[in-house]
Amino acid sequence: MAMTDAETPEPTTVEPDTSSGALGLELAPRDAEPGEVTAEEICMVTDSRGAIAEQFRSLRNSITALNPDGAPRTVVLTSAVDGEGKSVATVNLAIALAEIPGNQILVVDANLHDPSIEYYLGERPYKGLADVLRGGCALDGAIRRTSIQGVSLMGPGTLPENPSKLLGSDRTKVVLNTLKQRFSYVLIDTPAAMFIGDASLLGAMVDGIVMVIKMGDTAKHLVEQTYNQLETLGGNVLGTCLTSGRTGEQKPGKKRRRK
Repeated sequence: MAMTDAETPEPTTVEPDTSSGALGLELAPRDAEPGEVTAEEICMVTDSRGAIAEQFRSLRNSITALNPDGAPRTVVLTSAVDGEGKSVATVNLAIALAEIPGNQILVVDANLHDPSIEYYLGERPYKGLADVLRGGCALDGAIRRTSIQGVSLMGPGTLPENPSKLLGSDRTKVVLNTLKQRFSYVLIDTPAAMFIGDASLLGAMVDGIVMVIKMGDTAKHLVEQTYNQLETLGGNVLGTCLTSGRTGEQKPGKKRRRK
């Protein structure tokens, strides 16, 4: 994995404000215990001392080193095409960031077309982002603690017929700005950006974007086209996260193909 424009890391943390506000961010007690992370792709749990886990820590350090006094705290993760490991990278990066003492991380599944973050965190479907944006659920009803200390989750919720219309609303900006004030980092998983515009919409609302690229698999011109598209539409591409086949995504109910 690689991150551009990185300096010597100087981590900064922002303690979450759990006071209730207009959008009601108080973390409500769960009715059930958090699920267990068992997906082998989540190496920060299944192989926390391995080489790939260390690469996610390196990516974490690069992000926290970008402008230490005002580090990007709302970050979209996307890719040019499907299957590059962006959801896996989102969860692993969240866990790596949570290792920094005092950090509180929120993972938001904004892939309202084909969500998978709940699966990778071992959680069942629940109220989430789409419900909040519709106004049918306050933030306190959509944010859950996970089994990973320092990592909370806002799943996709009830999937809408028109995700782009929902994500492009003014309420999305309000929600993201509120979450930014409450959590040290908000990591937002989105669909691949080449053919679905949701990542570009959200990318223009957040502090930065990390592009996930599968080594030796994604055509260079697609990566360049996606980068230019994100930047042209107002996004700030911080750098890239390179993945290999070992960190590829395995969706619920689907088996990884063996080569």
